[in-house]
Amino acid sequence: MNGRLKASGGAVGGGLLVAGTTSDAGKSVVTAGICRWLARQGVRVAPFKAQNMSLNSFVTREGAEIGRAQAMQAAAARVEPTALMNPVLLKPGSDRSSQVVLLGKPVGELSARGYHEGRQEQLLGTVTDCLAELRRTHDAVICEGAGSPAEINLRRTDLVNMGLARAARIPVVVVGDIDRGGVFASFFGTTALLSKEDQALVAGYLVNKFRGDVTLLEPGLEMLRGLTGRRTLGVLPFSHGLGIDEEDGLRVSLRGAVRESVVAPPHGAQVLRVAVCAVPLMSNFTDVDALAAEPGVVVRFVDRAEELADADLVVLPGTRGTVRALAWLRERGLADAVVRRAAEGRPVLGICGGFQMLGERIEDDVESKAGTVDGLGLLPVRVRFAAEKTLARPVGEALGEPVAGYEIHHGVAEVTGGDEAFMSDAEGRSLDGCRAGSVWGTHWHGSLESDGFRRAFLRRVAADAGRAFVPAPDTAFAALREEQLDRLGDLIEEHADTGALLRLIEEGVPEGLPFVPPGAP
Repeated sequence: MNGRLKASGGAVGGGLLVAGTTSDAGKSVVTAGICRWLARQGVRVAPFKAQNMSLNSFVTREGAEIGRAQAMQAAAARVEPTALMNPVLLKPGSDRSSQVVLLGKPVGELSARGYHEGRQEQLLGTVTDCLAELRRTHDAVICEGAGSPAEINLRRTDLVNMGLARAARIPVVVVGDIDRGGVFASFFGTTALLSKEDQALVAGYLVNKFRGDVTLLEPGLEMLRGLTGRRTLGVLPFSHGLGIDEEDGLRVSLRGAVRESVVAPPHGAQVLRVAVCAVPLMSNFTDVDALAAEPGVVVRFVDRAEELADADLVVLPGTRGTVRALAWLRERGLADAVVRRAAEGRPVLGICGGFQMLGERIEDDVESKAGTVDGLGLLPVRVRFAAEKTLARPVGEALGEPVAGYEIHHGVAEVTGGDEAFMSDAEGRSLDGCRAGSVWGTHWHGSLESDGFRRAFLRRVAADAGRAFVPAPDTAFAALREEQLDRLGDLIEEHADTGALLRLIEEGVPEGLPFVPPGAP
């Protein structure tokens, strides 16, 4: 592959766009799976998503903010994530507006109408330039679409689905979630609603989340080919507990387990129960994945005060609306329940926005523009929101163990007391956060992925909660992530027509793909 793509000077790498019939059809999974499969073949591959709307984000080494899904896909490709892989990130702040992050830096807030009627068209050049740079430096770039390519009301300003495919002249594979039902109608309807020019780029389909005997599906696949002139390039089976980073929202019930994972038996005599408050605009809830990976740790998302009663640890997660989330906690009685827990010496952890809520007061003229608001008063911290966003990849020590994380926040915390700092440097100087009694807070996302620190923290939580829980000594979160990414690669290698996918990536758009009427109105 490398020789064919890079045979002549200045040649660009191959490309493929993974679109979907709907949101959550499995585009992120398929993109990551193709990246891992190609990386195993020695291909220099990179992921790309022109525009991502997500509250789950990550900070690259150069200090750029991108969607966590693209960071996960970069890990699948075995490359370092960069801002080129997700040039436009939209972080919702309400039902009608989002913060626009361009090439890793926030550039302002825009309403949905303002974005689609002006700014989006202006960004197409930036997006195509980023994709061209990735194709210049890699053998292949696997692009992920957003929502559906057949959103006919948004086609004029589209830069992430067919608009990108047209601009870069790359083939498109459409993924459909058969577990939802109606997958044949979705494939046909998606294709038939595209213009003749857009249809000419749609090269085939992938069925995702199939349960049962594939031979029963084959007559339908043949009929679909007869109707559209396009093959189905794979039927991917339903797979439990993939645990990849989510993009647009929680796939699990607020009262369900994290992802679809099965809780492993405890290493000690008892389990440890963790309740995560499902606050509005919850961001980076992937922080608790590392807890859920520990044998005997049961993680659930909750939205009622009574659900905190039997929890050994309550987590207040990050949020894009700290003041709004704080009001939500108070309206539902969760705030009072958390305060009672702290008074009883029962463990509470706040991460980023959750840390800010645990403090004494919040001065916010940036995010909510609410002015000064009282916090829960459980940590000696005062927070002031700054116009400039903090984006960093800090490292340090906590509880005698090395710890690393990443910071994404406007709030600046002034710690005025407490029993001890949370994150410190090698000389013991405070870097971030604090502890007061059994209440802990930090701005660092991802810190629980540091294995030694996570085990030390859980031992402290178990002691404070009076639980006979013992962390397993050998849980390696990074290794578990690698296993999950390999499973995604296995899905593609074992259940997709990899030869056909490779031809699309190498050779581009096939000639003569038929038009399916009626086409775009």
